[in-house]
Amino acid sequence: MKIVFLTGSHPRHLFIANKLFESGYLSSLVIEKREPHVPKPNDDLDPNLKELFNLHFKKRHDSEKNFFGDGSFPNVNTHFTNKDNLNSQSTIDFINRHKSNILISYGVHKLSNSLLNSFNGEKWNIHGGLSPWYRGNITHFWPSYFLEPQMTGMTIHDLTENIDGGSIIHQNSSKLFYGDGIHDLACRSVESLSEELIRLIQFFENKKVLKKKNQNTSGKIWTSLDWRPEHLDLIYNVYDDKIVDLCLDGKIKGKVPKLYRQFD
Repeated sequence: MKIVFLTGSHPRHLFIANKLFESGYLSSLVIEKREPHVPKPNDDLDPNLKELFNLHFKKRHDSEKNFFGDGSFPNVNTHFTNKDNLNSQSTIDFINRHKSNILISYGVHKLSNSLLNSFNGEKWNIHGGLSPWYRGNITHFWPSYFLEPQMTGMTIHDLTENIDGGSIIHQNSSKLFYGDGIHDLACRSVESLSEELIRLIQFFENKKVLKKKNQNTSGKIWTSLDWRPEHLDLIYNVYDDKIVDLCLDGKIKGKVPKLYRQFD
């Protein structure tokens, strides 16, 4: 079983790539250079919001470094690209040149129908959110913002032209630990998903077929424009990034995720 992995350039993306490499399944890699991991706020942002903005993304950087460490992408056949050239013919040619059984994407921008149709095999996307409730972008942020951190998780689904809309293959949710902030919770989701992803590939290799669940409800597709620095006030000033602790103490409650899984 060979995997071609299309992914971003942030620490969490590197972490999954190396897990696939260590498993022996990774044969080739397409890396999309993403925006800076610690972005700069707009100059015209209110000083208080600018402080929250800087705090938020520094915490994300520190948490991902703590969970995923420093390192480099694995030494395999690699094609480097950017958002504008992600779906270019050169990317398609690279994927076709290095034959694989499964194409997996995680942390890249939308893939074109031309690219998807050129690949004959399973096509999966790793989505950093629980579909259909949290589809789209920044979907590890919104569960905590809506005071339901237990809804933080990951979805592996068929890769189609619909944003996070393909049939669900497997899901996980984060375990809650006292002291975890919003970014720690997100990192735990990625960490546990990396182990389950290898098991899922092995499961598919043995079974040759997977039972999948159609997404019959649309949920909400969150866009990058939905998020504003003002949302950080609730996370840090109102709740001091202790939403997980409040949930564990039973002071806030919410719906329990109904996960779709290939194995327990």
